[in-house]
Amino acid sequence: MYTQLSKSLTDQDVTLVAVSKTRPDEQVMALYDQGQRIFGENRVSELERKTEYFPADVEWHMIGHLQSKKVKIVLPIVSMIHSVDSVKLYDTIVKEAIKISKPVSILLQYKIGQEEAKYGLDKDALDTIINKHLSSPSPVQIKGLMGMASFVDDQDQVRSEFVELKSVFNYCKSTYFALDDQFVELSMGMSGDYKIAIEEGATMVRIGSLLF
Repeated sequence: MYTQLSKSLTDQDVTLVAVSKTRPDEQVMALYDQGQRIFGENRVSELERKTEYFPADVEWHMIGHLQSKKVKIVLPIVSMIHSVDSVKLYDTIVKEAIKISKPVSILLQYKIGQEEAKYGLDKDALDTIINKHLSSPSPVQIKGLMGMASFVDDQDQVRSEFVELKSVFNYCKSTYFALDDQFVELSMGMSGDYKIAIEEGATMVRIGSLLF
């Protein structure tokens, strides 16, 4: 499954983030041995352990909700944080990135799913973070947006939520990042809805169960 999926995504110029959370090391290593290098985790403790076990050329992405107090642990490890879902978290990431003088790539998580448990920014918070970013240079680089669609069977609803996220991305690009060739990523779509996400403009998909 991995080889076929990886080739398909590569042909569509979409980056595969293999969601390795909770998976046994041997299963994750099997994907590594097939050529996968980008893995997504959502728990800091598991991320810490796996980075000590796996080869140094793995790119670890933090894809789950991140507490501000855990930022200092995560920053030295990851190559990207997908889940910047509050102004407070953004401020903490900037503060810690400056402390360790490390360039940090982030995605701003915009709330499109309808479940109460879903994290994410609304438009006001999104604008606040971007204005902070543009007014105060730091090692933090905003590479794009991330979103999680509602966990429902209604594919029309899922598609409409992805369409909304793409619209917000376009707004951010044209309003704030028109001259920034780094603002290009749209991380949306998981095992059950990644095909719809790609149709609506995803550049990154986060897939776990289809691979494992």
